[in-house]
Amino acid sequence: MDAEAIMQEYEPLSTEEAKNDVKAEKKAKKMAKEAKEAKAEERLIPEKKSLRSQNDEQTITDLPGVGAATAEKLIMTGFDDLLSIAVATPGQLVDAAGVTDVTARKIIKAARDNLDMGFQSGMDVMAKRNTIQKISTGVAAFDAILGGGFETGGITECFGQYGSGKTQVAHALAVNIQAADPTAIVVYIDTENTFRPERITQFAKGKGLDPEQALNNIKVAKAYNSDHQMLLAEKVEDLLKAGENVKLVIVDSLTAHFRAEFVGRGTLAERQQKINKHMHTLAKLADLYNLSVYVTNQVMAKPDQFFGDPTEAIGGNIVGHNSTFRVYLRRGKKGTRVAKLIDAPNMPDAECVFQVTEEGLIDA
Repeated sequence: MDAEAIMQEYEPLSTEEAKNDVKAEKKAKKMAKEAKEAKAEERLIPEKKSLRSQNDEQTITDLPGVGAATAEKLIMTGFDDLLSIAVATPGQLVDAAGVTDVTARKIIKAARDNLDMGFQSGMDVMAKRNTIQKISTGVAAFDAILGGGFETGGITECFGQYGSGKTQVAHALAVNIQAADPTAIVVYIDTENTFRPERITQFAKGKGLDPEQALNNIKVAKAYNSDHQMLLAEKVEDLLKAGENVKLVIVDSLTAHFRAEFVGRGTLAERQQKINKHMHTLAKLADLYNLSVYVTNQVMAKPDQFFGDPTEAIGGNIVGHNSTFRVYLRRGKKGTRVAKLIDAPNMPDAECVFQVTEEGLIDA
């Protein structure tokens, strides 16, 4: 190869060729960026499909200021639909997604505009009430004072001294819901090591159910502290979104960990705030997914009560206001148990007597 040919081979690029190379490089970078964003968007497709609003086809990625990365952060922290964002505070979105306060307010406003957040008629509420289901206790008198059984869509609290039958009612409900609906799943959050599969087996045989199937339909989780208990309640929503037919959530007991961890009057405010948040999570599950939440509660003796029954539930007004139905359980005569309805939105105060047997709860 002569010198002229060598010079031609290594001749610098012309200005036009250099410009073309720069354009090609920019185009390649742009395509790589778009491919990366498309991949991130693809990961969100399953979640986005489940985020459709009942009123329209808007998803969280349609909100202003919510891109693929922000949407992924919101979904990971539980803000995975328009309703959860619409009822959130700006501070919660700032902490969850790392957006500015102004952006958080715009996102919340857009979510509220896309949802029907106004009033509804009494007939609409009645139509929703018609979808409520009742879970039988197995005791006709007990079901009667509750208007047919434990309601879905709300929280029912039973409180009483040890041995009053709170856990027995929990086991009975876990089996009876399966007798009414064989596909029903029960979530049992155990805080006091009270769940006994042997008892479920006895109750299942009493109802003519397959004990193994009954146990398979109960998801048991032991909570080791109050934070763990609250986390387990939040995880129930993941089961529902995964397609599990959860119809009953049991927390036995509601206040045991809170009572042990927050000691003294100085910690009372913090304890009550955490219980309030926990019960709001349970109430949201009950309302959004039409399931029943049953919680048991411990009691204390009021030192200033000189006449009558000094027994009072732990948790004060916070637990009382968040519970839809409140039932006081106590021991009766000859091994019986007494259930007294002390608070209900649509039923008068009443009480009944029942017995706990090997095969379940029965009328006394």
